[in-house]
Amino acid sequence: MSEKVNCLIIGSGPAGYTAAIYAARANMNPVLYQGIQPGGQLTTTTDVENFPGYPDGVSGPEMMVELQKQAERFGTDIRNGWVTKVDFTEKLKLWINDEHELECNSVIISTGASAKYLGLDSEKKYLESGGGVSACAVCDGFFYKNQEVVIVGGGDSACEEAHYLSKLCSKVTMLVRRDEFRASKIMQERVMKTENIEILFNTSTLEVKGDGQLVSSILTKNNITGEIKDIPAAGFFVAIGHKPNTDIFKPYIDMDSTGYIINKPGSTKTNIEGVFVSGDAADHTYRQAITAAGTGCMAALDAERYLASK
Repeated sequence: MSEKVNCLIIGSGPAGYTAAIYAARANMNPVLYQGIQPGGQLTTTTDVENFPGYPDGVSGPEMMVELQKQAERFGTDIRNGWVTKVDFTEKLKLWINDEHELECNSVIISTGASAKYLGLDSEKKYLESGGGVSACAVCDGFFYKNQEVVIVGGGDSACEEAHYLSKLCSKVTMLVRRDEFRASKIMQERVMKTENIEILFNTSTLEVKGDGQLVSSILTKNNITGEIKDIPAAGFFVAIGHKPNTDIFKPYIDMDSTGYIINKPGSTKTNIEGVFVSGDAADHTYRQAITAAGTGCMAALDAERYLASK
């Protein structure tokens, strides 16, 4: 027997919880599944200082707990579990943990995107401790004001983030694995013309070093000469891309070549009637908690109007 759900929200980041708050207040009886990483990417962020309403800042996990409480206060049914299968051919059918079947009147996809990391044990260690590894310069660059940092990546986003960091940090060292950038010419020129950005081509990261709590340097290797170099750094930024968590929807939902869901301009509607998208599953430009929350609100309003028209 399948369970009938009026409004299903998939994902528990700022987008999902904001959608839940609006949907619950509109008496849409939302059911929210938290997914594999309850709280989303913000649970890996120690301090959030740029979200309005927190003058003294807030830790990422604490903020997500507060958002969850707010969604529950208005009656959102928040559940553990994740979507393992979907079928949008005729009705909006989804399966949770391969066993529980849902038939939905509306669905809001807020599954987010996951930052790609190098996969080093030392990188993971300092990411989890909050001691100097980040995948978001706009989020965390401020904490490294007037300090030296290292950023790895060779695409447009790496160049953009390096340029952003150069305005805050005393020195930015860019590590590019190949002998050239993948970035557009205009972005390449921008970082090359910036005095406090040093670019090391043909360079790989061997280890993120520190005292166990805070990062102090990055151990690198020149892929051609084999030279090992220890670069002093208080922060290590990884800008090798993000992967949207959308694979399961691929047979039905229109996406771009990298897997970001395509929404209809000026709305959160997808190509499937009754299915809406919010947050980083569709946003490859801004990727901020505040923009995710904004689109979560939009998705709930779009879903409410859709259900009313039915």
